[in-house]
Amino acid sequence: MTMADRIIQIDNIKKIYTMGAEKVHALDGVSLDIHRNEYMALMGPSGSGKSTLMNLLGLLDTPTQGKYLLKDQIVSEMTDSELAEVRNKEIGFVFQTFNLLPRLSSLENVALPLVYSGMSKSKRLERAQQVLDTVGLGDRVEHKPNELSGGQRQRVAIARALVNDPALILADEPTGNLDTKTSIEIMAILEEIHNQGNTVILVTHEPEIAAHAHRIVRLRDGLLESDIRNDNVISAHDPEHFYNKN
Repeated sequence: MTMADRIIQIDNIKKIYTMGAEKVHALDGVSLDIHRNEYMALMGPSGSGKSTLMNLLGLLDTPTQGKYLLKDQIVSEMTDSELAEVRNKEIGFVFQTFNLLPRLSSLENVALPLVYSGMSKSKRLERAQQVLDTVGLGDRVEHKPNELSGGQRQRVAIARALVNDPALILADEPTGNLDTKTSIEIMAILEEIHNQGNTVILVTHEPEIAAHAHRIVRLRDGLLESDIRNDNVISAHDPEHFYNKN
């Protein structure tokens, strides 16, 4: 891959938290390049720094030291308001707990990130309908989250992540609250999103889920432990190879 294909560059990123008199080095000098249309899994045990790195990549936090470039923009030096604008435009989040607003319909939840885009309400709802159709929920647009199954809520969350056509999809334990059958369906959607040209970063502690990614990066004690190409990618469209969560 060429330098022009690079979507993310992090160089010697450190994140230090001060807890009383103690300084905790959550990340201790991590460097990483991520290219367009990569499907990467980020793994590591509890305390490895993977959640901290995910928050930095998603612009939910800023590094103590080091440089972070997203699409050649130096985001590690941006103000909070600048970060919020880039985050809303360039990053789609999919969380384990869905993070949907309970009083809004599926359509309204998906349209929410478009509120600050300058798009008219009718255009926002039209775009939200399009992405809900894409994830197979075009007939559930008026349903509120409590009227949907866990898998359907995650589909709504994925549609919301896609609605701005972001540069990066960041999925944090996206199957953590789902049964095996529903996990297969969600992984199939993420696979299709990648096949359509999107860059996907999957944060997981489950090797069976990480096996769907084409590249697996492992952290330990705030450092990069390994960065390998996965030559045995599992497809969610081939469920006999999928693990049993039950």
